[in-house]
Amino acid sequence: MAGRFAPRTARPPLPHQAAPAARGTGAGLSPAARYPAGSSGPADEPPLTRDWTPPGPLDLRLVLSPLRRGPADPTFRMAADGTFWRATRTPEGPGTLRVVARGDRIGAEAWGPGAEWLLAGLPAFLGAEDDPDAFTPHHRLLAATRHRRPGLRLLRTGLVMESLIPSILEQKVTTDEAYRAWRLLVRRYGTPAPGPTATLGLHVIPDARTWAMIPSWEWHKAGVDAKRSSTIMRAVRVARRLEEASTMPLPEATARLELIPGIGPWTSAETLQRSNGAPDAVTVGDYHLPGIVGHALADNRHATDEEMLALLTPYEGQRHRATRLILLSGRIPERRAPRMTPGNIAAL
Repeated sequence: MAGRFAPRTARPPLPHQAAPAARGTGAGLSPAARYPAGSSGPADEPPLTRDWTPPGPLDLRLVLSPLRRGPADPTFRMAADGTFWRATRTPEGPGTLRVVARGDRIGAEAWGPGAEWLLAGLPAFLGAEDDPDAFTPHHRLLAATRHRRPGLRLLRTGLVMESLIPSILEQKVTTDEAYRAWRLLVRRYGTPAPGPTATLGLHVIPDARTWAMIPSWEWHKAGVDAKRSSTIMRAVRVARRLEEASTMPLPEATARLELIPGIGPWTSAETLQRSNGAPDAVTVGDYHLPGIVGHALADNRHATDEEMLALLTPYEGQRHRATRLILLSGRIPERRAPRMTPGNIAAL
């Protein structure tokens, strides 16, 4: 029943309710000391910076696109000048990361309590721990696509909840419905992102406590049914334990996530592809993917999950990478049915 009634005792304000706290530059202090609770720092604070040279070709658009939850995602932006902005909640607190390609190098700037954490993890985030050479194509289509897309690497955020919650919102609904719910909830209950992000409208996702305090009627207004909101509530109550999955091997990480009722193979795979950079986390239970894989590899647009997995058997250990390459190949079956009509439970 958490979040259905107003608390009877006074509690500290939620992050989105806290007033900005004035502070100095805080040079030499820890993130916790430099950024009081509820504060993301002033917008004009100078960023921390880092340059990094990838070990091989790197296409930022291909690497970062899985993080984008719709064209108006409040946590992600691609600017007209080719820079990418990401607002997130790190173990050290809110942080904003800006990355841009500069020739064969990547330039990065970061703001907020999580700035140091974001820059320290920049290589892993951009796929430095990924090994594209571990993939051996067994189909001409995949060989040609890999040749055309040498900059594809699988990112690793190291953060589970930021990918798990939107993946739960995407269960059994159209992408437009899920993107709308994500946008409304993050803007309403998240916090403005640190740094010069006001014109971008970037927000950091709520922390676990704030997610748990969202009233049932607010989920309803965002178009989220009780099944999905209840799954999120169960997940955020054990958020710390779920975050531990980011350092686990894929089988153990999958088992950890799927202990939560409402989280199945589809949701765990969609999460671990992003949080762990898992190259074998193939998405099972998707409405479109079996038909896409079947059409690309066997000219069977009506393939089932079992038939898809059989086709991907030669890529055991790299099945997620194989599906990414198929999606990038352009060999997608033509639509033969009308789009699914979005629901609107908020009007009920």
